[in-house]
Order: sequence, then structure tokens, then C-alpha cells
Amino acid sequence: MSTSKAVVFYTSTSSSELDCNDDDIVVITHTKSGANCVIKKFGSHILSYQTGTKKPLIMLSKDAIMDGSAAIRGGIPLCFPQFGQPDNSYPQHGFLRRNKWRVVEGSDFDADDAAGISLELELKDVTEARGDGTWGNDTNLNVKCIFTVKIDGKSMTNTLAMENLGSDAFDFQVLFHTYYLVAMGKALDNKLCNVKGFEGYLVDDKVTGETYTQSDPVTIPDIIIDRVYSPPEGKIELNLTIAAGVDNLVELKANGYVDGRLVPVSGVVWNPHKIKAEAMGDFGSDQYNDMICVEPGLLTDVPKLEGGKTATFTQVMTSI
Repeated sequence: MSTSKAVVFYTSTSSSELDCNDDDIVVITHTKSGANCVIKKFGSHILSYQTGTKKPLIMLSKDAIMDGSAAIRGGIPLCFPQFGQPDNSYPQHGFLRRNKWRVVEGSDFDADDAAGISLELELKDVTEARGDGTWGNDTNLNVKCIFTVKIDGKSMTNTLAMENLGSDAFDFQVLFHTYYLVAMGKALDNKLCNVKGFEGYLVDDKVTGETYTQSDPVTIPDIIIDRVYSPPEGKIELNLTIAAGVDNLVELKANGYVDGRLVPVSGVVWNPHKIKAEAMGDFGSDQYNDMICVEPGLLTDVPKLEGGKTATFTQVMTSI
């Protein structure tokens, strides 16, 4: 593990440099393969991951707000204890992405098979996005989160562990809001950008209001796409193949446990398309061509996390 002032990230097929305070940035390098990952401590937010062959898999908005005044657009935002805002007493997507995390002492490693690091955040250190209700300053709830990132030449593994430090159980959702970089700006090319593996899932289309069962690979229509995919009975872990532009295939696997019990994994696919992209101040108006969000999460029928118990959620992306 090392820190760096000028770090490389990807807003499109070409790379850009970002100047950051040394204390804000963690760079993981897997020496044996040459793979690397850049993490910002604010939000424990992954900004980029490059394979050992220097293929970037993660996209960051060129207009992302990086000063800590807002959540970062692009990369991998961490959503917990809610996705969206089913509980209006605190902000959309929860508080993990709006607070500064600290590196777990002694957690960084660089071995032959992989390199990695862990960051942690306790509720007592959360100063932003707690709201005034469920997770407000007067709450009896308490939680500690540890985010572990491990990389090798072809894959990156992200695991979020959520430990209930209190005695009261709480409801929660968790999701990795991953922005995949679509090579050569081909997000709207359905042959080059699509997601296989959601066939048989129940679709809740947040744009049209329709619900139906997915029968074909998911592609981006000529409009914003914002769809939640809930697994059919008996489908527990998520296994997808993401075509993200020219010569860019990614295998995505995800699983989640609550107190040792496997919980079915849902997924979300999102792309803002032209009109919404132009309306977002922290997103380039044409960058919808360069990305597709494929977001695994524990969203429905998630058991309460009882006092003293731990839940974990893991995704593994592999360049194939």
C-alpha cells in the first residue's frame, strides 16, 4: 500500500490525473501482476481499478465533486443502511459514502496471489448524512463497517462487513453502486454493451412503472434505464456477465450473509442517458456513453441484523 498525490482515474477510454491530498488517497498495487486500485478515504470510495494488463474496469465522472462536500459520482459508492430512500428520516443511499473512513492498522498486504487493504467506519465517527430519525444522534442503534478491497491481475473483490455494536436489531439494505467503464463509448450499442444473467428475474422498472420477468440480456434503451432485478425463488447468489464495450467482458459474482445465513442478492442496472446526464451538475453531459451501472445488493427480504451479529456483502469482478 502506498499513497500518491497525483492519481490516475478513468472518465472514458482515456485517462486523467487527479491531484489529491496524500491523506485522502490510498493506492493498492499488486506488484506481481501490476494491477492497481485507487481508493479515496472519503466514502471508502473506489475511484479506479486496473488489471495487470492495464485495462481499466471502473469509470469516474469527469465532474465528480472530490472535496468532501458531496458524494462522489462514479467509481463504487457504498450504499448502507438503505438504497434509495425508503426511510425519509435520513438521506438517500445512507451515510457510508458521505464520511471519511480510516485504514485498519496492519491490514495492507502485497503477496504473490493478491494485494489489498481494509478501511473502517464506526457510527460514532459519522458526522454527515445521519438524518434526525432512525440513525440520528439520539439513536440507540450502533454499527461498525469494515470495507475490504483485494486485487490481483484479473479481478477485484470488495467485501463490506457490517457489525451491530448495539443491542437493538435494525433493518438494512446494502448495495455496491458500481460504475463500469464502457470501452470506446459504446454504452448504447446493444451488441457491445449488455448484461447476461438476469433472465428469470422480476423487473421493477422505475422509469415506466412496469413490472415483468426478464427474458433476454439487459441492454440500455434509447432512454434512461433504472431497473431493479429481484431474484426468483431458489436463486441466491448473483452471477452475471457484463459486456462493457469493445473487448471488455466482466464476470460479476455477488453474495451476502446475515449472521451466517445466505440472503438472495438483487441487482440494479442504471444509465442516465442524455437528458438526465445533462441535468446532473457532477456528471459530464456525454458521459452516459462511457458507463453502465450494474449494482448488486441485498434489497428485499433481508433479515434484521440483531445485536452483536455481523452481516457481510461481497462482489467479485473479473476481467475475462
